[in-house]
Amino acid sequence: MVQLTRIYTKGGDKGSTSLGSGKRVKKHDLRVTAYGTVDEANAAIGVARLHCRDAGGGDIDAMLNRIQNDLFDLGADLCQPEDPKDYPPLRVVEAQVERLEHEIDRLNAELEPLKSFVLSGGTPAAAYLHLARTITRRAERDITALMDHEAVNPAGLRYINRLSDLLFVMARYVNDKGRADVLWVPGKNR
Repeated sequence: MVQLTRIYTKGGDKGSTSLGSGKRVKKHDLRVTAYGTVDEANAAIGVARLHCRDAGGGDIDAMLNRIQNDLFDLGADLCQPEDPKDYPPLRVVEAQVERLEHEIDRLNAELEPLKSFVLSGGTPAAAYLHLARTITRRAERDITALMDHEAVNPAGLRYINRLSDLLFVMARYVNDKGRADVLWVPGKNR
């Protein structure tokens, strides 16, 4: 278990930080960028949860609570590039990806098929879920950029990809199951 007794260490005052392995890297290192964006997505989901408790019932909030914990797992996975010999690192596993797929399928089954792209909005809960979705997509781009240079757990990439899909479906779900969606009208304001 993690125990934090000191919040500041001054270790990053010169622009570097430690990975889970103890290796020091620049704060703009691709790996740090990837898990930093995952953390940002997690924070956005926390804000979305404030609005989802009333919008989609406790079910959506419970899903988002599990996702927030999973995103910490993903951050831990990303910050530990090597497998240490003395202990197994925390890695995202396929079961976490499959859980997201089941949740997507279950929620999407209650939605009408889309006939246009959806604009962020409708209800506050949906707008914040869309914001979390776009940050999650950026995290996915950051992880794939990292993958061009270093090894990354493939289940972690699958997880973040499914998560953005689930956040889209959740946004529609809390928008009165899609009835309050704001649809894109191509060329409407020409």
